[in-house]
Amino acid sequence: MKILLATSYDYPHLGGLSTHMTTLKTGLENLGHTVETLSFTDVEKWRRDFVARGPSFVLNKVSLGAGYVWTLNRRQDFLEKMLKQPKYQSFDLVNAQDVFATRASLKAGLPTVTTAHGYLTYEGISKGSVAENSKHSAELLSVEFDMFKKTREVVTVDTRIKEYIKREADVDATMIKNFIDVEDFKPELDRRAEFRKKYGFSDDEKIFFIPRRLTKKNGVIYPILSFPPVLEKFPNARLVFAGTGEMMDEMKAKAKELGIEKQVTMLGAVDHKDMIQYYALSDIALVPSIYSAGVEEATSISALEAMGSGIPLIACAVGGLKEIVDHETDGLLVEERNVPALTDAMIRLLEDPEYGSGLADAARQKIVANYSHFAAAEKYEAIYKRALQQS
Repeated sequence: MKILLATSYDYPHLGGLSTHMTTLKTGLENLGHTVETLSFTDVEKWRRDFVARGPSFVLNKVSLGAGYVWTLNRRQDFLEKMLKQPKYQSFDLVNAQDVFATRASLKAGLPTVTTAHGYLTYEGISKGSVAENSKHSAELLSVEFDMFKKTREVVTVDTRIKEYIKREADVDATMIKNFIDVEDFKPELDRRAEFRKKYGFSDDEKIFFIPRRLTKKNGVIYPILSFPPVLEKFPNARLVFAGTGEMMDEMKAKAKELGIEKQVTMLGAVDHKDMIQYYALSDIALVPSIYSAGVEEATSISALEAMGSGIPLIACAVGGLKEIVDHETDGLLVEERNVPALTDAMIRLLEDPEYGSGLADAARQKIVANYSHFAAAEKYEAIYKRALQQS
C-alpha cells in the first residue's frame, strides 16, 4: 500500500503525536509499504506565519478561542489544497492524526482512517486556548464528532478515548495502544558515564528525568513541589526536565521560591534521537501527569520509552498510565497531585536501587512483548485493509 500519514500540526515536533508518526512509519515500511508524511510544516512559511498564526493572536484577544479555531481551519485549508494535488491523490489511503487533517483528507476525496490521540477540545480548554462552554468549544466538538462519524475507521491510543468517542459520537473505534521503537529505546546503562560527561552531569548525581512538555496536564510542577525532602536525604539529587511549554516560568519561580533552583535543570526542547541518551544517563524517570479539564494522559509514549530504556519509572495513576504500569511490578504508581506520595516514591527508589533495577528489568520485558512498533504496524495494516474494502 501507499500510505500517507497526515497532520494539521507541525512534523516533526516535540510530543507524542510526532513520535507516533515516526515510529509507525518505520513499522509500516518494515512490512513493505510505502509511507510518506504531510503536515503543517510542509506549508510555505509565510502562509504558516501570516495567514494561520498571525491573526489568531488578535482574534483570541477579542474572544478566547476564536484564534484557536481560526488557525485550525486555516491549517485544514492548506492541507486540503495540497491533498488535491496529483502527487497526493495517488495514495491508497490517508491516516489522519487529528480531525482537521481528517476533514482536509475527506474534502480531497481520499480514503481516510483517523487516529485519535486525545481530546482536541478539552485539551484546548486545559491549556487555556479555548473558553469552556463557549461557542468556540462547541464548534470544535462539532468538528470532532462529525469527523469521527465520517472517517472510514477510527483508532484510539487508549480505552478512555475509545469510550469517549463511543459515548459522544456513537462510533465504535479500535484501540491500539501507543508503541515505541524497541530497537532504539533499549537499555544503554553501560554508557551512563559517557553520556553524563557529554551533557555536563556529574557521575555521583542522582538524576530524575522528566521527559514532558511543560504544560499543566503533564503535572510538571509536582516533581518540583516534591523535591525538597528528597534533597534533604540525597543532596546530590537533580531534576532534569526535557520539554518546553507555558508552565516553564511558573516552574522556575517555584524552584527559586523553594531554594532548589540549582538542582533543577531545564533543557528545553530536546531532539527525539537524543532522548535515548538522556534516559541512559538518568537514574529514574518521572511521568507525573494529572487530570485536568476533562483530559487524562493517554498511553504515554514517554513512559513507554522510559520503560524500554531500562530505568525505573514513577508515574501518576491517571489515564493510560494505569494500563501500562503494574504497580510495584514494573514501575511505581502514585496518586496524582499527591506531593508526599511522590516524594516517598522518589526516596524509595534512591534508597533501594536494586529494587528499582528489578522494576526496570520487568518493564523492559513488558515493552518488548506488548508495545513493539512492529506488532502495532501489523494491527494498523489490518485496519487499513478493512477501510479500503468500504465504499
